[in-house]
Amino acid sequence: MSESTAAARIDAPARIQVSKTYKLYVGGKFPRSESGRVYEVTDTKDQWLANAPLGTRKDARDAVVAARAAVKGWSGTTAYNRGQVLYRVAEMLEGRREQFAAEVAAAEGVGAKKAAALVDAAVDRWVWYAGWTDKVAQVAGGANPVAGPFFNLSTPEPTGVVGVLAPQAGHGFSLLGLVSVVAPAIATGNTVVVAAAERAPLPALSLGEVLATSDLPGGVVNLLSGRTADLAPTLASHQDVNALDLAGAIAPEGPGAAAALEAAAADTLKRVVRPAADPTVQDWTAAPGTGRLLSFLETKTVWHPMGI
Repeated sequence: MSESTAAARIDAPARIQVSKTYKLYVGGKFPRSESGRVYEVTDTKDQWLANAPLGTRKDARDAVVAARAAVKGWSGTTAYNRGQVLYRVAEMLEGRREQFAAEVAAAEGVGAKKAAALVDAAVDRWVWYAGWTDKVAQVAGGANPVAGPFFNLSTPEPTGVVGVLAPQAGHGFSLLGLVSVVAPAIATGNTVVVAAAERAPLPALSLGEVLATSDLPGGVVNLLSGRTADLAPTLASHQDVNALDLAGAIAPEGPGAAAALEAAAADTLKRVVRPAADPTVQDWTAAPGTGRLLSFLETKTVWHPMGI
């Protein structure tokens, strides 16, 4: 008997599958939830997929601290450099296309072809916003006509820390919807704290692994999973959060959730982007336009005397 034949008869030992442990992404690191608790994530057929960290109010506060610490460095980075970083995110996301397609398919209950198309759209959206980083000032700013020997210039500046409620499963896309609300906020120099879709957080948590290897400074994007009803009020009322995107504020808490969060945000004069009137028909594949790019910008107007 030849050695090759003998080797062929040796049964390979049973392999133990290595299950992925999903973690939060806060301050450029991957901590477990402060509570140490997790919750089950299932697919659209109620089959178990993984355990996700059950983020708490303490985790949200820690994420805000990380986001605030990153504001100065990120907002001070040149627009061109921010575009390079966002493009690098797209490159890394493209390299893990198959993994994200599988996670999106499970999260959204769509076929492999549709899931791959959604991932491709998410990559393309990163590239699209990367191209806007050094152009948005031309749209949002300009020279103003004044009566007098002065230059009067308006320039856009980032708002600061933005709390983001990602589109919920069933009301958007677990990856494409997430990218559509996160990318414009950081493209304009803001930092974000994101509450991922409660029922479909896995693509968001995996996105943290992409961001960690994409030259994006720690704290610029912070990703939390858990109950939106627990995380959202903390972001809405936190005095160190400057703005709020309520894209995912409808489900599962009900139609009154967005109004209550907006009222809480008003106490600290936050900018607020309201959710779509009917998020069940919101099409995140449509061209995004510049709405969210301009939503989290402040305008600084400078007067300067003309030289003689």
